[in-house]
Amino acid sequence: MTAFVDLAAVSHMYGGGSGTLAVDDLTLSIGRGEFAAVVGPSGCGKSTLMKLATGLQFPFKGTVAVAGKKVSQPVKIAGMAFQAPTLLPWRTTLENLLLPLEIVQPHRSELRRKRKQYVERAENLLASVGLGGQSEKYPWQLSGGMQMRASLCRALIHEPQLLMLDEPFGALDAFTREELWCVIRDLHATRQITVVLVTHDLREAVFLADRIFVMSARPGKIIAERKVELVRPRELEITFQNEFQGIVQELRDHIVKARQ
Repeated sequence: MTAFVDLAAVSHMYGGGSGTLAVDDLTLSIGRGEFAAVVGPSGCGKSTLMKLATGLQFPFKGTVAVAGKKVSQPVKIAGMAFQAPTLLPWRTTLENLLLPLEIVQPHRSELRRKRKQYVERAENLLASVGLGGQSEKYPWQLSGGMQMRASLCRALIHEPQLLMLDEPFGALDAFTREELWCVIRDLHATRQITVVLVTHDLREAVFLADRIFVMSARPGKIIAERKVELVRPRELEITFQNEFQGIVQELRDHIVKARQ
């Protein structure tokens, strides 16, 4: 399998020479179109991994490559969604979705000329996640789950090849979270983009991912890798099956050991 996201012997430190070593000798490879999840104890460097893979931070040792190119600047082919939807309250849902197009080239240069096509793309995205007819509403008029759906659409509006998800459902209630698992499952299946999910929720990781990487305590490195061979498409009922629960327990055992 050719790596689409490739971190090789990466080390990264915050705070200069006497600062905190966040990750050390971190190595992992993720294939094009794969859904990967990264789990581990709090503070292990999961979010640092996300920043390194998208060019928001650069390692002092090792190499990071995406789509065969060394990462030396922010990765334009990536979209990101975080735990907080961070929608601008003074912009409608549609205007929030169009925001990345006002920043990222070549869309920035084409937005005025192709606005009708971009608006149509945004409306189609909203409909695909159950937000049809909500484009003119402001964030404060949407529930938390609806805001997160809009945030996912914003991450996808420029049609990225890589989607990075950093604890995107952590602040939601259990039922809304599971609904959004299915939204992400379907988006990945239809778009075939590469997805990297950072999460504390082991059930979430097993339900969504093709492979799961377990990180050690800080400084973080990969200490285990688990391929998930549960049949796709996965329905929520699979979370009650023994095979599913066995994988969750296996991952939990790795993390317990990592915290010791």
